[in-house]
Amino acid sequence: MVQNQSPVTAPQAAPHHNGTMNARISATLFCLAQLAACTVDGTAPGPPQTGTDACTVDGQKRYVLDRMRDVYFWNDLLPDVVDLDAFPTPEALLDYLISFQPLDSFSYIDLAEADAQFFGEGRYEGFGFSTRFEAAGDLRFTRVFAASPANASGFARGQRIIALNGRSIAEIEANEGIGALFSLPSLEFTIRRPDESEFTVTVARGIVTIDPLPQYRVIARPGGASYGYLELVTFISTAEPAFAEVFAAFRQAGVTDVIIDLRYNGGGLVATTELLGDYLGGGAPTGTVFSKTLFNDNNAFLNRTRFFELLAESVNLSRLVVIATANTASASELVTNAMIPHADVSIVGGTTLGKPVGQLGLEFCDKILRPTSFETVNSNDEGRYFDGLPADCPATDDLSVAIGDAADPNIVTALALLDTGACPAPQDSTGMAQKPAARVSEPAVRGAPWREFAGAW
Repeated sequence: MVQNQSPVTAPQAAPHHNGTMNARISATLFCLAQLAACTVDGTAPGPPQTGTDACTVDGQKRYVLDRMRDVYFWNDLLPDVVDLDAFPTPEALLDYLISFQPLDSFSYIDLAEADAQFFGEGRYEGFGFSTRFEAAGDLRFTRVFAASPANASGFARGQRIIALNGRSIAEIEANEGIGALFSLPSLEFTIRRPDESEFTVTVARGIVTIDPLPQYRVIARPGGASYGYLELVTFISTAEPAFAEVFAAFRQAGVTDVIIDLRYNGGGLVATTELLGDYLGGGAPTGTVFSKTLFNDNNAFLNRTRFFELLAESVNLSRLVVIATANTASASELVTNAMIPHADVSIVGGTTLGKPVGQLGLEFCDKILRPTSFETVNSNDEGRYFDGLPADCPATDDLSVAIGDAADPNIVTALALLDTGACPAPQDSTGMAQKPAARVSEPAVRGAPWREFAGAW
């Protein structure tokens, strides 16, 4: 079981302003009042852009440098002298600045409108799928979102992408990389189904709407025990109304043991994470710490402690099982780590990515700068798990079965752990024993939030 982890890092927010401390404090109070828009992995209003040169390329580069010198969590590592003329864009400048901290593969710049649409509505422009390599050249769908061009085109979990625009995956990977093609406005896919039949279809990017909580249920077990299961795709605001329904059902069934499926959840809003913690924290006494958010020395006055808030549907949690992979990151790791002092927490599947830090969202011109700006720790001051939170019970993520299916090895393992208190031998969906997969080093995704937090194209 997960016990003592080294310190975590994650949410909270407050923009830096040019001007007096009073101006900064006023902005901070606004941020705290608008928590969903200002906390970990969320957005916060940046200093107002003023003057005719504010949104020129030079003005944008100056903004990025000034903000990084102030709010960047590792601002003490930045060089004292930076030649802005050496960088053609603010994005190139940011890449240079974060190169001084090898741990930071998270800070990025994106379009503000797209960022807001994702976090506020769960919408983005793309194809509507996630993928992973099972082996060199063997690229498969891990998830296809229901409201997407990909789903309308017949794509499904476990199918293999044989070719894109008539080119093999191996050829593409040896040249520009898969991401370059997935960024095109339309693409011809050649797909192989699990039964070995193939089809070719041209798909245009369109509006994808993510259902952040696609399934939940109460699982009745022999002997009268009942466990709650929910799959959470990403921590965005549209997940919040569903929490009440889910946990009301759990309470009615007397659930005290919960399985949360976060296997592809790369994070999202800290406010949504903290709300999930409230639903899980029904057994925590009033005034119990959920997490602490810590900024750099410049902004220590923004440090914040978040306490559990008892809700009508909060469950009296005894045991929490988190299903994870190397794609489980950020807010997913935050809620896992935060619950460790308050429940018997276990991780099933694989070791998480290792993102114990979070980003502010600072708007400028039509863009948003998301610098890594804080860390979070739990009530025991544990965090800083840059190597990831390790799995207690390894299990394979078998693409031949649906997520959460009774034959899903992660579900089988989680239920066996809750039933017996011990980890079963890893098995595939047929019940055959499997050697646990080695941890694959996967760099964090920088860029659009649907890539970083939902792993989606």
